[in-house]
Amino acid sequence: MSPPTRGPILAPMSATATATAAPVAPKHGSDTVTAGIRVRVEPSFLPQQSNPKQGKWLFGYRVSIVNESETRVRLRNRHWTIVDADGKRHEVNGPGVVGQFPTLEPGQRFEYPSFCPLETSWGTMEGFYRMERDDGTAFDVQIARFYLVGAAG
Repeated sequence: MSPPTRGPILAPMSATATATAAPVAPKHGSDTVTAGIRVRVEPSFLPQQSNPKQGKWLFGYRVSIVNESETRVRLRNRHWTIVDADGKRHEVNGPGVVGQFPTLEPGQRFEYPSFCPLETSWGTMEGFYRMERDDGTAFDVQIARFYLVGAAG
């Protein structure tokens, strides 16, 4: 079940965005910078694809990764920690994101939509992306905790 959102986007940053800009994180989202890589997440509740009476809540989220550093980087792996309102913890690891391994030149951004089903009306997600520079050095880019908040059943 996929949420009705656009696919991945690889684009240069807008002329108004700068590496020193510090956007305000959305209400339940997150915005953090690690080693010059900004990760912003904007979550949303998908009520039309949820069924609270049956304990099923679906959340969409849109991730924006911006290379604010001076070097090209490539996303290799992802790691998510998902915790629901009952404290149930789920770890997700895998190669790339949405079937891709985006390479970001300085100033470029990559955006993609995804979703997360929960059995409770709220939860949290956080994690990291394993990135690699042209010289082969790998580093982790934090994805700060964000909140999945739905309607009560």
